[in-house]
Amino acid sequence: MKTTPLAQIIRVNHAGEMGAKVIYSGQLLAFKLKKQQNFFDLTKHMLNQEKKHFDYFNQQILSQQVRPTIMQPIWQLGGFALGFCTALISPKAAMVCTVAVEEVIDKHYQDQIDFLQKTSNANTINDEISTKIKQFQSEELEHRDTAYHYQAKQFIGFNPLYNFIQAITKVAINISKKI
Repeated sequence: MKTTPLAQIIRVNHAGEMGAKVIYSGQLLAFKLKKQQNFFDLTKHMLNQEKKHFDYFNQQILSQQVRPTIMQPIWQLGGFALGFCTALISPKAAMVCTVAVEEVIDKHYQDQIDFLQKTSNANTINDEISTKIKQFQSEELEHRDTAYHYQAKQFIGFNPLYNFIQAITKVAINISKKI
């Protein structure tokens, strides 16, 4: 199995997109239980985009022979719990979760795009992955903007929840790159 910088990018993005899927899945369950159909539909749209992102990186895991992170079971459980709990608190808390995660991912993806462009040297796989990351970054920013539109900033505990979620997202990224 490969341990190159490109392999790290594929591994961490695979883990991140899996994490996004389970966060939104947790939110969907809470919105369903609370009978909040409008937030259920909104979250379902974001989940569908994350599934496409995951499918792309899952295919890259296989085709590039990259080992997925060994942390997947923990990220799945933690991500689902995070999504479920924030949506159970309130739709605004769920939107804070989205804002916090997507802002970290925006910077994370931009760092990867910059790296891939510097190291491309007409490397087709780098160019392809860079193009996909740009597309996914745009969709992640759409999720962030949607969450702001649905009043994430008005959640009474915005700052502590936002900071907590950003911190755990950054830790998960750093761990997933390596193991």
